[in-house]
Amino acid sequence: MKRVRVLVANQPRLMRELIMTTIGDQPDIELVGDVSERDDLTETVEQVRPDVLIIAMDQREKYHAQCGFLLGRYPEMKILALAPEQNRALFYWAIVEIRSKTLESSEAGILKAMRQRSPLVGVTQV
Repeated sequence: MKRVRVLVANQPRLMRELIMTTIGDQPDIELVGDVSERDDLTETVEQVRPDVLIIAMDQREKYHAQCGFLLGRYPEMKILALAPEQNRALFYWAIVEIRSKTLESSEAGILKAMRQRSPLVGVTQV
């Protein structure tokens, strides 16, 4: 059975400990680390490659941008942002779609495709 790899980050110490205790009791979940400093988050994600990142959420816009950055680099990861004092939680994930389009098989067709900003007309989802 593949275990879900979880990294806990940026939580107040008590919350980190409670989350880690809860995760530690689950046979299908593996705690791969915890990060207390925001500056260490990206490096730690790079090192441990968690399936799920659990972070504290205090200012939605700040974390929304950070979640977007991390999911851009690690689209297979999911992020759970918790704000227990507000009784809120957000779940972030990325959907990567591969699309294709038939091109005119010529130098002009290839150059046109490379220069096109939004090649969505005539696109087939693969």
